[in-house]
Amino acid sequence: MSNTYENLQKSHPCFGGQKNNAGRIHLPVSPGCNIACRFCERAINDTENRPGVTSKIITPDESIEILEKALAICPEITVAGIAGPGDTLATDYALETFRKIRERFPHLIKCMSTNGLLLDERADEIIDVGIDSLTVTVNAVDPEIEAKLNKYIIYHGKIYYGVEGAEILIKNQLKGIEKIAESGVTVKINTVLVPEINGGHIEEIAKTVSEAGAKIYNIIPLIPQFELSGYSAPTCVEIDKARTLAGKYIDVFRHCQHCRADAVGVPGKSEYGEQIYQRRISVKETFSHG
Repeated sequence: MSNTYENLQKSHPCFGGQKNNAGRIHLPVSPGCNIACRFCERAINDTENRPGVTSKIITPDESIEILEKALAICPEITVAGIAGPGDTLATDYALETFRKIRERFPHLIKCMSTNGLLLDERADEIIDVGIDSLTVTVNAVDPEIEAKLNKYIIYHGKIYYGVEGAEILIKNQLKGIEKIAESGVTVKINTVLVPEINGGHIEEIAKTVSEAGAKIYNIIPLIPQFELSGYSAPTCVEIDKARTLAGKYIDVFRHCQHCRADAVGVPGKSEYGEQIYQRRISVKETFSHG
C-alpha cells in the first residue's frame, strides 16, 4: 500500500494528521445497519455533533459532485471517508462510492468505518477497491460483555440476540481485521468506553486487536443515550487510564472529535458541512436498526 501507517500519521486527521492541517470529508451514503448497539441513536438532523448523525443521505453519484464542491472550498481535504450513518458493509453504496472516488480523485486517501459484522466475508472487496485505512468498532472481545452493549445482530437475514449474536460479531470482526491487516491496509480500532460495562476490559481488547494486526486504537467516551441513557459518560481520569492500559499493546489516538457522518473540513479548525450539504432539516428523526 502506498499509504502506510507512517504516511497516514502525516496526512489523515484521525491518525495525527491534524497537526499538518489535514482535512477530511465524510460522505453519508450508508443508511442501513445490521447491529443494534444499545448506545446508538442514528438521526437525520442539523443540530447534533456526534457519530451516526447526518443532515441527509446521498447517493454515490452525488458524492462525486459534493467532493468536487468540497475540494474547491477546502483544498486541505486529504481524506474521503464513509462512516455511516449506518454500517458501510450493510449495503453496497460505500464500496460503489469508493470505486468512483478512485477513478475521479485518485490522490485522496480512502477511509472507511464499519462495525465489522460482514468484514470477514467482504474483506476482498475492501482490498480490491483500494481502501487506505479501515476503522472497525470493537467494543468487546468477550461475548458476555458485548451482549450488554449490543442487543442483537441481523446476519444473513436472521436476528441473533444477546451472547449468540455477540459471538458471531466478535468472530467476524477479528477474522476480518486479520485479513485486512495482512493485505497492508492500516486498521484502526474504535471502542466506545462505557465504564460500568467495558471499563475493565479495555486492556484485553487492545491486546487482542493488536495481535490481529490493528495499528492504532481510539477510545471514544460514551454519549449517554438510547438504551444506555442511564449510564455515566467516562470521566477524563477514566479515559486517560483506559488509554494508558491500551497503550501497552498498541498506539493510541487521543484527539477524536466525535465527528458527524457528514463532517467536512479540518477537525477543530474549520467546518463546512452546513455549506457543502446545505443543511435544512432540523427535526430529529431516528433510524431503525435494519
